[in-house]
Amino acid sequence: MPPLLNLRHLAAALEVRRVGSISRATEKVHLSQSAITQGLGKFERELGFDIFSRSHNGLAPTEAGEIFLRRAELAIGFLCQIDNVLSQREKGKSVQIYRSLTTTQLRALMTVVEQRSYTLAARRLQLAQPTVHRAVQHTESICGYKFFGKSPSGLEPTWHARQLARYIALFFAELSQGIEEVQEYEGQMTGRLRIGSLPLARTRMVPRAVAKLLDEFPEARVSIIDGPYNEQLPALLHGRLDIIVGALRDPPPSPDIVQEKLFQDTLNIVMRPGHPLEKRGSISAMELRDLDWIAPREDTPAREAFTHFFESNGLSPPEHVIECSSLVATRGMLMESNRAALLSARQVEVEVHYGLLAVSTQNLKGTGRDIGITLRSGWTPTQVQQRFLDRLKEEN
Repeated sequence: MPPLLNLRHLAAALEVRRVGSISRATEKVHLSQSAITQGLGKFERELGFDIFSRSHNGLAPTEAGEIFLRRAELAIGFLCQIDNVLSQREKGKSVQIYRSLTTTQLRALMTVVEQRSYTLAARRLQLAQPTVHRAVQHTESICGYKFFGKSPSGLEPTWHARQLARYIALFFAELSQGIEEVQEYEGQMTGRLRIGSLPLARTRMVPRAVAKLLDEFPEARVSIIDGPYNEQLPALLHGRLDIIVGALRDPPPSPDIVQEKLFQDTLNIVMRPGHPLEKRGSISAMELRDLDWIAPREDTPAREAFTHFFESNGLSPPEHVIECSSLVATRGMLMESNRAALLSARQVEVEVHYGLLAVSTQNLKGTGRDIGITLRSGWTPTQVQQRFLDRLKEEN
């Protein structure tokens, strides 16, 4: 998380960058020259680098300052979306809502939405629970909306609260990117990379690309998060993930993402060594239908391919199915039974190499899936993040 920068000082810095003078920025940001001067000084101390160089001609961004302010401008753009979300606000107001809020209030609202609890949010923020509650109440008062109802499981955020929480999260994520870019400019390649890894990507693609990245930038901070796509997509859209690697969706489930195909992968019949069908070069669709299967989760490209294979052969999909998304659990069940699974051969390379599993040589037509990367629309990677993307593409 970036430091809790003062939003008015941030707005002042952007205006000074635009007009090149503190005096000319006063009217736009509704602060006195002395307030802007003091605010910029505090701002620079909190960030740890000079944003502006001063001369008799006025103020101009330093190279580091320009890097950060470009990101800050994008970050403020997310906060400007608050007015679009709260479309019922009074007409005629020229000052955008975010200028009446503080970063403490923004972070409190975002965290309560994420945690569905004032107590858990306070623990996450290391603040007293009444402090968090007051911050959210003040935000509700400024915005003119109630953001939470109660449910048996805790607080229930309204649609408006969830939308605001997303834009606030993207605001903070963009500021963090800005600080990391300045650090990269200064030669400190210590930036964050948060990768959402879907099943196929976990075994080879992501580990190899990460290993090469860390050979080059050993101080980079990498997190690899697995889990189902329907959990990873919201994390990407809220800035908690930078990239998702794995099977692409058709059609894309959100207009706010960009998908890039790296290759197409087909699915294979995977079983234990010594399975009665292991050496069979050709297995009929009817025989396959009669097998006991371990199948991918519903609503995944792999499960759609599984279903499509049987339907394209005029058969209904198998009924004796264990649904499992864990390769470890799937491996254990395959090793102890005559069940079969539909998996990518890439996904079980290690298990096949050590004789734990076997892959049928039969090619299953119509089971191709596009594998690639999913990013937020408009997202700009840091050098560390871009280098990971480059390494990932080199691997494939």
